[in-house]
Parts: sequence; C-alpha cells; structure tokens
Amino acid sequence: MLALPDDGSASNLRSAEARLDEAEGLAEAIGIDVVGRRAFRLRSPRPATLFGKGQAEAIGEMVEVHEAGLLIVDAALSPVQQKSLEEITRAKVIDRTGLILEIFGERAATAEGRLQVELAHLDYQAGRLVRSWTHLERQRGGFGFLGGPGETQIEADRRLIRDRMAKIRRELEQVKRTRGLHRGRRQRAPWPLIALVGYTNAGKSTLFNRMTRASVMAEDLLFATLDPTLREVRLPGFDKAILSDTVGFVSDLPTELVAAFRATLEEVVAADLILHVRDLAHPDSEAQAADVETVLENLGVGEEDSPPRLEVWNKIDMLEPADREALVNEARRRDDVIAVSALTGEGVDQLREAMSARLQAGSVVHRLRLPLNEGERLAWLHARGEVLDQQVDGDVMQLAVRLSPDNWARFQAL
Repeated sequence: MLALPDDGSASNLRSAEARLDEAEGLAEAIGIDVVGRRAFRLRSPRPATLFGKGQAEAIGEMVEVHEAGLLIVDAALSPVQQKSLEEITRAKVIDRTGLILEIFGERAATAEGRLQVELAHLDYQAGRLVRSWTHLERQRGGFGFLGGPGETQIEADRRLIRDRMAKIRRELEQVKRTRGLHRGRRQRAPWPLIALVGYTNAGKSTLFNRMTRASVMAEDLLFATLDPTLREVRLPGFDKAILSDTVGFVSDLPTELVAAFRATLEEVVAADLILHVRDLAHPDSEAQAADVETVLENLGVGEEDSPPRLEVWNKIDMLEPADREALVNEARRRDDVIAVSALTGEGVDQLREAMSARLQAGSVVHRLRLPLNEGERLAWLHARGEVLDQQVDGDVMQLAVRLSPDNWARFQAL
C-alpha cells in the first residue's frame, strides 16, 4: 500500500500523481507488490499520525480491503507517527527514508557500499528506539559490586548502536583516506576524470556502457547501481580519460544517506568535468534536474572553483519526432548541452568532442626546456597536452605545449 501526503507546497514541482509513480517505482525496485495507492491532501501535519483522523481511518480501511501487510508513506515519519499508524492499520509501516534505505541495503555490492548503508540504517534507527515493546523498558542489574538499577534495555541498545556507528565511521575514514591517495595519484597521472551524475534512472549507466564498452548493470529500474565504477574512455585529443559512474540521486534523498555516501560522492568534487545526465523524456525532468543541483550544492560543487559541467539530454529516442527535433535544435544552439540517446548511440560522438573541448578550455601554450633524461615528464606532456613543437638542443628538449590550467598545475607538481 502506498500513501502520499500532499502538502500542496509551491516548492514541490511534481504533481501528486508523478510522486505516486516514483514511490511505486521505488517499492517495485525491491520486489514489493503495490496493491493500492492514494494521495491525501494535508492542511496541517498531525504530530500523532501525520494524517488527519479521517484520513488515517481511510488508510486503515484501504489496508484492510487489500489485505496489505505493508504501508509505505511517501514522506518522513517521526517514530511516534510510525507507531500510531501501525496501531491503526495493523500493518508494518515504513516511510520514504526507510524505503530508500531498504533499496540501498539490497543493492550495495562492495564492502564500502555495505558499510555506508549500514551506517545510514543505524543513524535512522537510533532515533526510533521509542517502541512500547516491554523488553526495551526492562532494567539490567549492575555488575560486580556496583549493584543499583543498571541501564534499561533501550539505553543498552542505543549504546550498542552508537558503538557500532563509531566503528563503521572509523572504517569509512580509512576508506576515505585510501580513496584520497588514489585520487592524488590520478591527479598526478596524465588522464582527466569525468564524473557522471544525474537523477536515478536517467540513463547514466547505459551511457557509461556505451562510452566505455563496459557491462555495468543498466536496467529500467530505480537505483540499479550504487557503487561507483571507473573505466577508461577515449576522447579526441587525449591519450585516454577516466569516466566515473556514480550513484543516482532522488528527490528528498535521506540526509543519512547523503552523509554516509559523502566519501563516494567526493569523486564528483575532484572531477575535471561533470556530466549531468538528464532524462528529457520524463515529464518531471526539470524537477529532477533541480533535485540533482541541490545535492551538488550540498557537496560544494556549486562554488566558483568547482569543475566545469555539461548537460547531457538523454533518451531523445523516446520523444515524439517534433519534440525531438525542437530539443536537438535547442541543444545545438547552446555550448553547455548535448542531446544524445545512450541506447542507440545517437549524439555520443558529438558528446565526446564536447567533453574534449570543455576539458581543453582555457588552454595556454607553454614553452619548456626539459633534460632528455626526464623521459617520464616528456611522455606526460605528450599524453596530456598538445605538443606544437619540439627540438633537441644538446641534452635538452625544447617544447611548445598547449595545456589546460589544471594540467599545467599537475605538471608542475610532478
């Protein structure tokens, strides 16, 4: 069962029906069979149940009629609201955060991904140990000579959760340091890093596979892939480049997940170029783009020194001919947009050229003198820059090389 509280706020760019469709897609992503759905208009959220009394009773009747064992509320529920709705409906109740956490828990494939999801789960559960279950209120006696009433079971559970969260944070901090070392090596390496970002199911993994000839899971499914993947990609004017496929974003992404996946998403901040992949065939494309921009701003990508960006208008093969022609023509008039179909490959060659041009923007010709025995640095310049002229003068090589500002900084750090 799906229930959507609609507060009617002007900031919400989506219709109630579109939000219900997305919530149903999230539920189906982990094999839940949705037997009923309904949007409820909220005049003011109720502290006890979120919904009004009549609305809560109507939800209970729907659950009973459909014999549903699970009620999903597409909003954030407080522990008290969750408990009250379970008493009214006599069914298990989870909110949007709980649903997304379940999806991430099922999809996490790597050790890092599982740690990040577990941390988010524990953070979410830590505030929900307010059940009326009697075992949580029992007191444990003291140990040894201390005696006394001891701690309640709920306090013990919270302490165990805090201890486990601290342990996971330490492990993730080690992962972050390791990732930072790898990132540092890439910064010194002669290859740019391009990060794919976008709303979940926008076609990032399909585009990633198309450009890198990889076989990353790509299905018409929300959060089909979670763990970041890096592969080599060929670009005009570059020996090679690295393309990174990141986790998809979603509206109202739980803060617990944003915090847990921050180390992974830092790959985006460290990229030389960001490709924002959008599903232009989706009716809520503009709202999805706004959600992605919000997450990027939270990561600090909206600042002045952030990487350059290109918008990739994907799934043009799914548009009506007239709409498709208008969209492609608009993309041609702009230098920050490329229209493509990751499924058919249309526009991908133009995307490669645009990526290369954006990475080389602001390039400056530098005249250098390097000893001939510095073969590694000479090879780096040939791989990363455009060597316009080179002449041997005794045991020194004189070069004229066109380099982007980032590459010039990297060369100086070699």
